[in-house]
Amino acid sequence: MTADTATIAGPDQAPGSGPRALARQRRRASVVRFWRQYRTHRAGLVGLAVLVLCALVALTAPLTVGADVQSVTDAPGRPLESPSAHFPLGTDQFGRNLLGLVIWGSRVSLLVGLLAAVLSVAIGAVIGITAGHFRGWYATVIMRVTDWFLVMPTLVLAIALATVMSRSLGTIVLAIGVTTWPTTARLVRAQTLAVESRPYIERAKALGGGHWHVMSRHVLPNVMPLVLAQTTLIISSAILAEATLAFLGLGDPTVVSWGGLLQDAREAGAVSSGDWWYLVPPGIAIAVVALAFTLCGRAVEAVLNPRLGVSR
Repeated sequence: MTADTATIAGPDQAPGSGPRALARQRRRASVVRFWRQYRTHRAGLVGLAVLVLCALVALTAPLTVGADVQSVTDAPGRPLESPSAHFPLGTDQFGRNLLGLVIWGSRVSLLVGLLAAVLSVAIGAVIGITAGHFRGWYATVIMRVTDWFLVMPTLVLAIALATVMSRSLGTIVLAIGVTTWPTTARLVRAQTLAVESRPYIERAKALGGGHWHVMSRHVLPNVMPLVLAQTTLIISSAILAEATLAFLGLGDPTVVSWGGLLQDAREAGAVSSGDWWYLVPPGIAIAVVALAFTLCGRAVEAVLNPRLGVSR
């Protein structure tokens, strides 16, 4: 270490212990503390294990089942075969292996649910922080718009958007994301108002901190735990919304998803003909993943806000 570096670091300050190093140490300590508290919630660990397993299945689908499983012309079986040793979950109306379709469909359902939840939380966080920071006429107008979205049925708005736009995965993500943000916006705005009432915010403004500095350096770090917990909870709702839109025939017909499989089963008359293997696997997959995200979300809420008193 040079003399100049030693002078800057100070006589009692060890090398590598500058502000950035201390910030990294604090972040690592926060992550360790979060995980130590999170793993005390058994339900949260079960949900996390299920999500990790589902993610591995989705990521390895090109290796385990391959994209050919979607092919209608090269279907390996007869239409609507019941479960057997060769087809553990039976076949669909085209003779395709349902087990492979469920595995491949996990890629689309999880991806759409994650992207829609991120879009929803991002919109809600931006609106909530700005409404809580600027207040005045801007907050009044933006919160009245938020109230309008709250009282309107989310599914109806999503169906309307998906109907007038092209049928694609991007449309589904956009339809879910722009209709499910109001709850996040109201929660983030309430937290922003609580943060901005603290004395250090007044000191930051008195020292010349502008709007962007206050919102990005002081407000955003304090609302991020709430945003993280809200994201885990919204993902399950987004997956259910994607399955609903696909079941109604508003999804992308060129891709396989869990909701699309349910829609195909309805069109094939699986309910009336008693072909339960066509309906049960994708339905169970949707329910299990949605429950897993909910369990993780409740555990994250309990760790970040112990006053909620969420049971373990």
